[in-house]
Amino acid sequence: MSNLKNVKHLQCVNCGKTYPAEPGVYTCPACGPKLGILDVIYDYDYIRSKVSKESFAANKDYSIWRYEPFMSIEENGPKPKLRVGWSPLYKADGLAEAIGLKNLYVKDDGINPTASLKDRASCVAVAKAMEEKAEVICCSSTGNAASSLAGNAASVGIKTVIFVPGRAPIGKVSQLKIFGANVMSVQGSYEETFKLSAEAIERFGWYNRNAAVNPHMVEGKKTVSLEICEQMNWEVPDWIVFSVGDGCTIAGAWKGYKDLYETGFIDRLPRVAGIQAEGCAPLAHAWERGDGEKWEPEVENTIADSIAVGVPRNAVKALRAINESNGVWETVSDDEILDAMRLMGKTSGVFGEPAGCAGMAGLIKLVEKGVIGKDETVVCAVTGNGLKDVNNAIKAAGEPLKVEPTIDGLNEALKKIGY
Repeated sequence: MSNLKNVKHLQCVNCGKTYPAEPGVYTCPACGPKLGILDVIYDYDYIRSKVSKESFAANKDYSIWRYEPFMSIEENGPKPKLRVGWSPLYKADGLAEAIGLKNLYVKDDGINPTASLKDRASCVAVAKAMEEKAEVICCSSTGNAASSLAGNAASVGIKTVIFVPGRAPIGKVSQLKIFGANVMSVQGSYEETFKLSAEAIERFGWYNRNAAVNPHMVEGKKTVSLEICEQMNWEVPDWIVFSVGDGCTIAGAWKGYKDLYETGFIDRLPRVAGIQAEGCAPLAHAWERGDGEKWEPEVENTIADSIAVGVPRNAVKALRAINESNGVWETVSDDEILDAMRLMGKTSGVFGEPAGCAGMAGLIKLVEKGVIGKDETVVCAVTGNGLKDVNNAIKAAGEPLKVEPTIDGLNEALKKIGY
């Protein structure tokens, strides 16, 4: 029996069947794990009885847990120790001017404890695992979900077994090891990594943190939108822009706004732009072809490792987020991502990793094409910190000037940069 007073049930996005929100219920048995992705359906009357704009204004818990009534966790249940959420929302005037917008906000989720938005899902995963008294949590990841799980689990002493593809950047792997995770570096693609983790979870009975399978992970990710809206004094932007891999983050971002709309906190919804790397864009390409919710697997060929997902597991929710919001998909090249990293850094002071800046690269293109108008208000999320991948940061920004230890040497170097 579910202990979640604010949740009605889980519902399959494919067939519509409903299931109780109980331990071990991840996907629809009738549709199978690939198609049977579940969505958490809330009792909005109950949520309205628990929170208001006034109660949020008085709430001094500036973390993800201020939104507990909107989340599928036990009321006042166990939680991990790291402070996740309430990341800064910057009004980036210099960056806005550079790309041709009047009102641009940058949500810097790279300041979360393990330096990515994925902390939002992982702290919920750990909370759910604690509710179920699980001894081991497992996931597959290109890097950020893995490090966020390892850190949040370490804060309460829960063991982790984490599968990453061999191409995962060393900065992210080092985080895993420091947090004490048992790391399995799979010498294959992300899809092969995911399949191996799924087999291990089923065989050993570990708690499943895989975001595209576990419906509660979206409920953690959606808090990024709840924060944005509250930080904008409950004003709704015209557009929200997110980079997209397996689709879970953008699905959560859209659901956050829908939840606020259904509970009466806002009276309209934003449009959503999903950005994928050209080298791995199965969802954007499906949209371009007009294939509806049908998509084709693709190779994983981009520097933006965190969104290099050739077989997205949360495709339906992601595609519906764009369609329901009258939004758009866009693709960006690796060079455009590197350009966006550099531009955002020097005009706003925000340092994002390639996947974290892919959204900005896409926003730049959408403004240039006239899809997003210069007078529209836009929020662009930066989903991961640039220190996650310093090799590509140097590729974007260039090497430092080498200077001889003399004033003449300094003068020579200064001439090269126009001083």
